[in-house]
Amino acid sequence: MATTLIIGASRGIGHELARQYLDSGWRVIATARQADDCAALAKLGAQTQRLDVTDMEGCAALGWKLDGEHLDVAILNAGVYGPRHDGFPLQTDFDDVMHTNVLAAMRLLPTVAPMVCAVRGKLAVISSHMGSLSERGNPTGSLYRASKAALNSVLIDTALKYGPLGATCVAIHPGWVRTDLGGPSADLTPQQSAQGIRSTLAGLASSDRASFLNHDGTPIGW
Repeated sequence: MATTLIIGASRGIGHELARQYLDSGWRVIATARQADDCAALAKLGAQTQRLDVTDMEGCAALGWKLDGEHLDVAILNAGVYGPRHDGFPLQTDFDDVMHTNVLAAMRLLPTVAPMVCAVRGKLAVISSHMGSLSERGNPTGSLYRASKAALNSVLIDTALKYGPLGATCVAIHPGWVRTDLGGPSADLTPQQSAQGIRSTLAGLASSDRASFLNHDGTPIGW
């Protein structure tokens, strides 16, 4: 049975990814911050781990909790947008966004990558087209953009280290999705986004170099 790890599965895209992988017969390990969310995921059939990705000890502990696992797919989905204005950034806003979107990846990807390498699997981070440097067209959401650009950098470094060992690393833009982050006017439902992400990962050829892809598999410039 194929196994996937979804970090940040309490709601939205992460929750839908867990549900769809379970419906497809996969074994799913899913993390969430709150006990109630873990219980809801367990009712779906997932194995759960309670994890706050901003907690250093929790991130470190995930390694030994998953010791011996082989992951066909691992997806780091946890993330926040931060302030909706582009004015003078508060230190608290900066810390919240960068700790959640970047520092967590720096801690978790090296922990998870060897489990992916063991079966030459796929290691994905949910990034954003807003993090692209070469395709950027406007400056709105500058803090979120900076965090996703930094996340992409972490993913590239992860590929340089673990790609030759068997992990195919990819940053995925999920589309504009009707979640708490995307809002009610977004183009895609979580179901559509998750289906696209799963299809893209399934069709992704093994590579030791990182890629940046839209949910439908089309490439995005770094």
